[in-house]
Amino acid sequence: MNLKQNDNRTDRLGTERVGKLLLDFSIPAIIGMLVNAIYNIVDRIYVGQGVDSLGIAGITVAMPLMMVIMASSMLIGIGANSLFSIRLGQGRRDEVEKLMGHALALLFIVPGIVIVFSLIFLDDIIVHILGASETVFPFAKAYLQIILYGGIFSAMGPGINHFIRSDGHPRTSMVTQLIGAVINIILDPIFIFGFGWGIAGAAWATIISQFISFVWVMGYFNSRHTQLRFRLRNMKLELKLVLNILAIGFAPFAMQLAMSLVGVLQNHALNVYGGDIAVSAMGIGFSIMIVFFMPLMGLNQGAQPIIGYNYGAKKYDRVLKTYKWAVIAGTIFITLGFLIIQIAPKMFISLFSNEEGPLMEMGIYCLRISTLLFPILGFQILTSNYFQAIGKPIQGTILSLSRQLLLYIPLLTLLPRFFGLKGVFFAMPAADFGAVIMSACFMMKELKWLKAGQIS
Repeated sequence: MNLKQNDNRTDRLGTERVGKLLLDFSIPAIIGMLVNAIYNIVDRIYVGQGVDSLGIAGITVAMPLMMVIMASSMLIGIGANSLFSIRLGQGRRDEVEKLMGHALALLFIVPGIVIVFSLIFLDDIIVHILGASETVFPFAKAYLQIILYGGIFSAMGPGINHFIRSDGHPRTSMVTQLIGAVINIILDPIFIFGFGWGIAGAAWATIISQFISFVWVMGYFNSRHTQLRFRLRNMKLELKLVLNILAIGFAPFAMQLAMSLVGVLQNHALNVYGGDIAVSAMGIGFSIMIVFFMPLMGLNQGAQPIIGYNYGAKKYDRVLKTYKWAVIAGTIFITLGFLIIQIAPKMFISLFSNEEGPLMEMGIYCLRISTLLFPILGFQILTSNYFQAIGKPIQGTILSLSRQLLLYIPLLTLLPRFFGLKGVFFAMPAADFGAVIMSACFMMKELKWLKAGQIS
């Protein structure tokens, strides 16, 4: 593909019908995200059926640290990609490869620091920070130790994959996600049951699939499908560009980091008020909820390059139209998920543990309460992404943090003191409600500026 053909793929972001663009860019992203969520569920299903509920608790305890690695990937990948889309819209194509080179270097350095630190202090982190009980500790350590060995690939692959989508190849980006997910699903039963590796088998399946995804992503940027290349000279870091990347990527980074902190505090609260069964129940509930969140994440990924490009090109009517369609679609997706969960929660819980008893009862209760305000979350999540996409990190960061950090953590600390375990579960919908109110206030002001064409 020559440069002119590649330009046409990106220039259509400013000319083609918005509805069609959003479908073209979002559907592959949604499929990819759903498959990734499904393979995470399959991971826990295999562990639940092949190990026991303590294995699920071990993965649940490990998740906050894995989220920190993912957050470092989002900090660089999304931050650089947002600038990438805006620069394309502004016609500043000479800066695009420099952004890519900086992203690749930072995706090695930042997650690498997190991984090395975690491996050195792993036992203390699992016990004193992640809050594993004595019975859960061996499962969490066996899983996390292996995950950290391959953690650099879990950060670099998704971080670089953002550029494939914004380069005008959303389907190729989707294939990248599918490859890792499918390989993980295939390897899980082989390692867990066939080799008898238990929870360690689930971890090995994960890091091997992530490594193959990384190789695939790097292969794209050495193919005929794009003129963009990772060049050594562009990996020499410039402070100003690094700070720009970090500033734009800080909102999703902060949101993911807040989710990690929430996971830590949540696991501690669950241990205090409900024990290992409560931790396993929340782990199962989280696995199920994330599947219904994935369409929102896919819409975020699909809308981001369209919004960023048109914002850079000063086509504010198209920015507004993309945002509106994304919110409508996201609300429909998440409302359908809410209805399915409320009607048939037992069907989902039984995938992980089909035995009647405390885990089944607590899992159903947790799932129903935690998803009470799902129908209004599409607006909140897509509004937060909107500000990140147009390069307004302050607004994006505040909205990203509102649900997880500013509201949920205080509620998670306060409500259980009065209502015990029920307070842990009800803290989530209470935080959802407050975050939606904050998002509405921010967006009302932004919409006035968009309609008037007076973007500050």
